[in-house]
Amino acid sequence: MSDTTIDRATYAELQDTAGADFVKELVQTFLEEAPPLLKAMRDALATGDADAFRRAAHSLKSNSLTFGALALGAMAREQELGGFEAARRPGALEALEAEYGRAAEALEELSRG
Repeated sequence: MSDTTIDRATYAELQDTAGADFVKELVQTFLEEAPPLLKAMRDALATGDADAFRRAAHSLKSNSLTFGALALGAMAREQELGGFEAARRPGALEALEAEYGRAAEALEELSRG
C-alpha cells in the first residue's frame, strides 16, 4: 500500500475517536457504498442529470475524506465542483475509479490491522 493513498494521521484519529471496531464497520460500509456512487456518477453523466452527478460526487468526496483518502477526496471534489465539464475530460472518471481501487485496497489492509 502506498503511504500516500490513506493519510495515516486522519485514519488513526478516526480510530481514536470512534474505536477500531467501529471504524472496521465504517470501512465495510464505504466499500459497499462507493461503487454504486461511482456508477451513479456515470449514469448521471449518461442521462444528463447534473444534480444526481453532483450529489454522488459529493458523497464520495465526503466519505473518502473521513478515512483520509485525500487524493480520492480531492478527485471527487473536482468532479463535484466541475460537474459534467470535469467528468468529460478524457480519463477523468477512469482515474477516479482507479484511485478508489487503490483507496479500497489500502482501507481493507488498514482495517485488518
